[in-house]
Amino acid sequence: MRSRPATFSAALHRLGLNRLLLHMILLIVSTITAAPYFWALSTSLKLRRDVFTPVPQWIPPNPTLQNYVDLFYMAPFGLFLVNTILVVSGILVIQLITAPLAAYVFARLRFAGSGFLFGLFLVQMMMPIHAVVVPNYLTINAMGLLDTRLAMMLPFWASGYAVFLLRQAFRQVPRDFEDAALIDGCSGLRFLWHVLLPLAKPTVIAFSLISVVTHWNDFLWPLIVTDSPAVRTLTIGLAMFVQQESGADWPVLMAGTIFVTLPLLLLFLVYQRKFIESFMYAGLKG
Repeated sequence: MRSRPATFSAALHRLGLNRLLLHMILLIVSTITAAPYFWALSTSLKLRRDVFTPVPQWIPPNPTLQNYVDLFYMAPFGLFLVNTILVVSGILVIQLITAPLAAYVFARLRFAGSGFLFGLFLVQMMMPIHAVVVPNYLTINAMGLLDTRLAMMLPFWASGYAVFLLRQAFRQVPRDFEDAALIDGCSGLRFLWHVLLPLAKPTVIAFSLISVVTHWNDFLWPLIVTDSPAVRTLTIGLAMFVQQESGADWPVLMAGTIFVTLPLLLLFLVYQRKFIESFMYAGLKG
C-alpha cells in the first residue's frame, strides 16, 4: 500500500523532467530558427561600417533607422506595399465567397457526380502551379489583362484547398442542426451564413492566413504577368532592388527584407491560436 504514493511521486518527477527536457529542446530549436531573422533585423539597424566586423555584433553599436528611410528613397516600396495589399485582399475576399459556397454543396447536398467533382478539386490541389502557368498566361493575355493587378488575382479566385478544408469542417456539423433550421424556415444560404461559417471560424481564419502568406510571398506569377513598377508587388520589388544593388548595401537590403516579412510575422502572432485550433478541431474528419 505504501508503494503507490512513491510510484505516483516518481511518475510526477519523471513527468516534470520530461517537460523540462521538452521545453529545452523547443527553446533550442526556436533560437536556431529565429536567429537569422534577428540577425537581419540587427543588420538593418547598423551602419555599413558595422556590418563586417571581426566579432559578430548582435546588438548594433550605433543603431539607426536611416536604412529604412533610404529604402523608400531608392525604390517605391510604399507603392509595392499598396499593390501587395490590394492583390492579397482581392484574392482572399473572392476566395471567401466562392469556397464556402462550393464546400456547402459538397458537404451538405447529395447529387449525381458529387464525388467525381470533388475528386477534381483534389486533383487541382495536387497539381503544381508551374503546370498551369502557360495556359493561365495565354488566358490572361487573350483577355488583355497583362501588367495589371487583376492579372495577379484572377487565377486564384477559386481555391480547391479552401473548399477541401471547409467541406471537412462543415461535415462535422450534425445534420439535425440543418433539419431544425429548415423546419424553422431557414434557407440553405442563411444556414451557411449563420450556422456553418461561425462554427468553422477557426478553419476560415487558418485558410485566410495561409492564403495571405502564400500570395504575399508569391514571386513566379507576378513576375510573369507584370512589367511595370506601377503594379509590382513587394517580392518583385525587393528582387529588382537586390538586382540593382548587387548585394553591396547590406543594411538597406536587410531593411527591405524586414519590411517585406514583418507584416506576415505580426499577422501570425495575432492569429496563431486560431490557426492551431483549426487543425486541432476542424481537422480532417470525414
